Amino acid sequence: MIQTIDLRGVQPTRAAFQRLVPRPVVDVQVAMTVAADLIADVRERGVAALREQAERFDGGAPASLRVPQAEIDAAVAALPADVREALEEAIARVREATAAQVPPPAETVIRPGASIVQRWEPVERAGLYVPGGKAVYPSSVVMNAVPAQVAGVASVALVSPPQREFGGAVHPVILGAAGLLGIDEVYAMGGAGAIGALAYGVEELGLDPVQVITGPGNIYVAAAKRVVRGQTGIDSEAGTTEILVIADDTADASYVAADLVSQAEHDEAAASLLVTDSPAFADRVVAELGRLADATKHAERVRTALGGPQSAIVLVDDLAAAAAFSNAYGPEHLELQTTDPDALLASIRNAGAIFLGPTSPVSLGDYLAGSNHVLPTGGQARFSPGLGAYSFLRPQQVVRYDREALHEVADRIVALSTAEDLPAHGEAVTQRFRTR
Repeated sequence: MIQTIDLRGVQPTRAAFQRLVPRPVVDVQVAMTVAADLIADVRERGVAALREQAERFDGGAPASLRVPQAEIDAAVAALPADVREALEEAIARVREATAAQVPPPAETVIRPGASIVQRWEPVERAGLYVPGGKAVYPSSVVMNAVPAQVAGVASVALVSPPQREFGGAVHPVILGAAGLLGIDEVYAMGGAGAIGALAYGVEELGLDPVQVITGPGNIYVAAAKRVVRGQTGIDSEAGTTEILVIADDTADASYVAADLVSQAEHDEAAASLLVTDSPAFADRVVAELGRLADATKHAERVRTALGGPQSAIVLVDDLAAAAAFSNAYGPEHLELQTTDPDALLASIRNAGAIFLGPTSPVSLGDYLAGSNHVLPTGGQARFSPGLGAYSFLRPQQVVRYDREALHEVADRIVALSTAEDLPAHGEAVTQRFRTR
């Protein structure tokens, strides 16, 4: 059901492991042409293109692309009590944890009369993408919206694909989550076209362009975000989910297997990896995988994901090699289920989110840990962070020099501008000290 990759005896260098890590066969680049065409169609034909794409790819064209406020209010009122309570608790926890991600302004006094202030300004408008394919994700509404609100973004637009079972409307639980967060600008649109609509705006809808687009989606959403990057900012190309578990023979095989299955149920292309230095433990996990996969609701999807080229049991010589493999892979979700996870954590450099010990499963982070579940995939954790308040903030430097402080450095500015053959730069300074 799941392949085994034996890397025992392989020198654990970054280059060696990067050649050997399992990845999905499909790459975002493959979807770029399709995504670009869909975006171009939305730019040219606006609402007509979005409605056609909804009929073609999603749950049919909605009665109204922009969701009326009455529908949002009704969805809030219809939320089951336990779901509403869980969403409100998730909102509170994510808001509390995210508050730590907003740096305070900081002033550095270089010399008397010379200062630099570092300040963090939110973007004015953000677009939030909430997927709606094989599952419904009200939790993604929370994970996208709360960081934008904590950062101080004044205007937020949320898009989510229309659902066939609800007559082309946005899923009511997603609408309910949006309503709980006070989001009143919601559109029934999905896929690459929705990303294009957010990036360039749709005048006919009254949809203004956004400055940042965040949120996970399928490969076409990830490709679309790559296409519009430059027109607008993006968080990362968050695609199909990944979990990598580093475990030794002290771990509970049923816990590890359950966590691998939990992420495999997202999508047939989901990646589930166990990295271990114990072949006997690996065998126990494989046995548990078979049992749990057969018993779960989405058994066929789980088995396809676990049997795909992107999933594997990886055998290594020791935990140092396990950490090196994980750093080369750059997993979206990393679990450390070892005798001393804190000691192993010191060797981890690249991961979207890290879950320590047997009672910190990825599912906790998906919903109620207070961390954010919108994380980089496809190895992007090697250079990109997960979603946070900082995704909506821009650091700015505010420079203030008085006359004496400027005079102190004037000659050096002239020297450097002359060396660069840009004399007008120096003259812009000396002009301030000429007698009129």
